[in-house]
Amino acid sequence: MKLMVAKTAGFCYGVSRAVELCEKTVTQQKNCVTLGPIIHNAHVVKDLCEKGVKVVSDLSDVNTSDTVIIRSHGAAKSQYDKLGELGASVVDATCPNVRKIHDIVSSEALQKRTILIIGKYDHPEISAISGWCENYEIIESVNEFNKWLKTGINRQLPVSVVFQTTSTKLLYDEITVILKKECTNLKIFDTICDATQKRQTEAELIAKTADAVLVIGDESSANSRNLAQICSQNCKNVFFIQGANDIEELDLSSFSVIGVTAGASTPAFIIKEVLSKMGKQDEVIMDGSTPEPEEIFEDESFEAMLEKSIKTLRTGEKVSGIVTSITSTEVSLDLGTKQSGYIPISEFIDNENTDINEIIKIGDTIESFVMRVNDVEGMVMLSKKRLDAERNMDFVEAARESRDIVEGTVIQENRGGVVVNVKGIHVFVPASQTGLPKTASLSEILKKTVKLRINEVNQSRRRVVGSIRDVQKDERREKSEKVWGEIEVGKKYEGTVKSMTSYGVFVDIGGVDGMIHISELSWTRIKQPSEIMAVGDDVSVYVISFDKESRKISLGFKKGEDNPWTKFTSEYTVGDVINVKIVKMMPFGAFAEICTGVDGLIHISQISEHRIDLPSEVLKDGETVDVKITEIDTDRKKVSLSIKALIDPSAALESEEPSDEAPSDAPEEASVEAPEEAPEESPEEAPEETEPEVEEA
Repeated sequence: MKLMVAKTAGFCYGVSRAVELCEKTVTQQKNCVTLGPIIHNAHVVKDLCEKGVKVVSDLSDVNTSDTVIIRSHGAAKSQYDKLGELGASVVDATCPNVRKIHDIVSSEALQKRTILIIGKYDHPEISAISGWCENYEIIESVNEFNKWLKTGINRQLPVSVVFQTTSTKLLYDEITVILKKECTNLKIFDTICDATQKRQTEAELIAKTADAVLVIGDESSANSRNLAQICSQNCKNVFFIQGANDIEELDLSSFSVIGVTAGASTPAFIIKEVLSKMGKQDEVIMDGSTPEPEEIFEDESFEAMLEKSIKTLRTGEKVSGIVTSITSTEVSLDLGTKQSGYIPISEFIDNENTDINEIIKIGDTIESFVMRVNDVEGMVMLSKKRLDAERNMDFVEAARESRDIVEGTVIQENRGGVVVNVKGIHVFVPASQTGLPKTASLSEILKKTVKLRINEVNQSRRRVVGSIRDVQKDERREKSEKVWGEIEVGKKYEGTVKSMTSYGVFVDIGGVDGMIHISELSWTRIKQPSEIMAVGDDVSVYVISFDKESRKISLGFKKGEDNPWTKFTSEYTVGDVINVKIVKMMPFGAFAEICTGVDGLIHISQISEHRIDLPSEVLKDGETVDVKITEIDTDRKKVSLSIKALIDPSAALESEEPSDEAPSDAPEEASVEAPEEAPEESPEEAPEETEPEVEEA
């Protein structure tokens, strides 16, 4: 007789974790109770009871002094709330895969979606899941599912579907096919445990190869019953047994090849007892693949393989494991040993906004490095980054030699610089090599992706030094050459304000800095460039002039279409009567604002029909008055205004002729042509009045 033993036979990660938590808790706490059997195996429950773990079926049996262990199947939210009210100490041994389903149904229920739970009505896992949502339906089989559909549900009903972790893949496939045809607002979550799927796949393959199959498990275990059902579909001789004592009632002598598998709640010692009871056999394997006939059996005995499964890992070893659960803080791995491994979530993501589920999934195989082993808790701390660093050190060394540019994420601000993660290697970048100004904070580039060059690698000290600035200098040099090769007067650029002075602004137009003189920032007079823009602003500029030899570029910012004089001449003409605001008084007249950026002069002789000594005798600052435009000098951009002309139209013709130069005390807002001093009044004859003209600011 030859035996085939499934590789995944026995405890899964969730069951193993629950039993270990019980054994650990009972050594540290008194009055330990489990809310229902910790797992579906009478042998294990009895063993734990003898150690001091009592089973209670209802919360009414729990005292405030008890330590309550939530079993692997989980508990309803109301039970957690009740335990909180009692003040009892709680140890949560819920399988991570089951807890994930709780999170799913809670979230979907908040979105007012109907929750469809596929599983056994009376199974404690299903009872716990339904306790985390309100509007739900429990479906046990395809027939029940079809009946539910015939109740006349709305095809657009928002439905979210989850499966019991021990459901069969066949049931999943059958129901999802129908759902996709019947429902248009559908979400399907494949919550069947990956370990369950593997166990079922192996059982099917073994059943197709063997003459008979032994399924070891407790009758109350759903996944054990499912294994027996799957095997029965592929082999005529299937025996569902609970332990070694059941072997005596079976006649297996007529079978050449016997397959052996076991449910997730079956401990290894029961499997070993069953195989020992069967006596000395030719060969035993632990493999669920479909091998060639001559490769079905290996030379290694089951005892040897069992010994392998309980070996102790050591710090520094490289191990490979299968992802069994993903939480917000860690990723758990099945290492195929008595210990469970975990990797901190930070080992996989550098940005807190990254979704871990987009990087890894349950069932993925991950290689890692053993950092610490805790045999007491049965946990192994692993590091994926450490293993990646070992492998990527050669990559970093090659990058240093070739001077290639590498990319990494700034993960830490260190004393004197920052640390960049490059393929798992921590590269130190001194502050002087970050490319930031001396006054800038290093935290500005935290969590950002940067390009750098590797300047130093010391593998013995595990020290790597790089420079971001070197890359920036090269990039700036390339951009600068491109700009100087294509620059021409009038060409437009999109730039960034780099710095400001009292006389202008320096703008980076792509590797080259050009200057905008303060006079080119605005059509109106300003005192400081900061009135128009600030450092860091993105601006559109154009080239006024450049000198390739001295590497100087003069830029313009103000646009021709915004020229106040252009707007003025397009709206007004000589003879128009307009309302203006007095903005400044001078001995020879008053300046009035016609529109933003354009002022006109009301000569003293044009303010009143009577002779006055000063404009302030009639006008005052801020006053608005009606005036008539008497002259527009387009060449010199000057405007003459008159109040007197509104009273006597011929008055404008009697004004004095202005001199060629404005008085020395003329305001900055406009250039005015006026007499150097007002003529003295003659009693016999009024002086000849001149009509001053105003130049645009």
